[in-house]
Amino acid sequence: MAESNELASKICNAISSVFSATTKAKAPPLDLLVQEISDAASRNGRVFVYGVGREGLMLKALSMRLFHLGISSHCVFDMNTPPIAPIDLLITSAGPGGFSTVDAISGVAKSNGARVLLLTAQPDSVKMCASVVAHIPAQTMADDDDKEGATALLPMGSLYEGAMFVLFEMVVYKLAQVLKQSPQTVRARHTNLE
Repeated sequence: MAESNELASKICNAISSVFSATTKAKAPPLDLLVQEISDAASRNGRVFVYGVGREGLMLKALSMRLFHLGISSHCVFDMNTPPIAPIDLLITSAGPGGFSTVDAISGVAKSNGARVLLLTAQPDSVKMCASVVAHIPAQTMADDDDKEGATALLPMGSLYEGAMFVLFEMVVYKLAQVLKQSPQTVRARHTNLE
């Protein structure tokens, strides 16, 4: 029990440190995400999400919560994903700055007039054309081979992905306030087919 508590504390402290780290971004990722998503909702746009691996799983979790908030939200490559349009927002993640699939999908979204928000730990490595870049200053798999400390506990990008989860929980909390969504209304949108 004591070991579990100690490990949990170390992991939570590592994730928490991401949000107090200095960043090159003009605005914190929380502010950027809340603004971009609420802007999309105000223009009756949809939110699309895409990421690879565990980053993609974190974005799928965000997509589910956006749906619970009453926002039309879709995961790229799901069979019921509609075409993207100029009023829509695509949220992508590329911890190390870029992935070929993220870059390609973002290019398609931009060419169709949609806004693209890219989450990354490496803003200087971004090659694709995003409307806005949100910097999450966390260690990823791209830079964990020469570090100690968090690497041993949270290897292969886990710190970045854990920070994404926490960030998205903060986003959902703030969006519920901005969109005036009560807990009861949000809960009513949860599936009952389980």
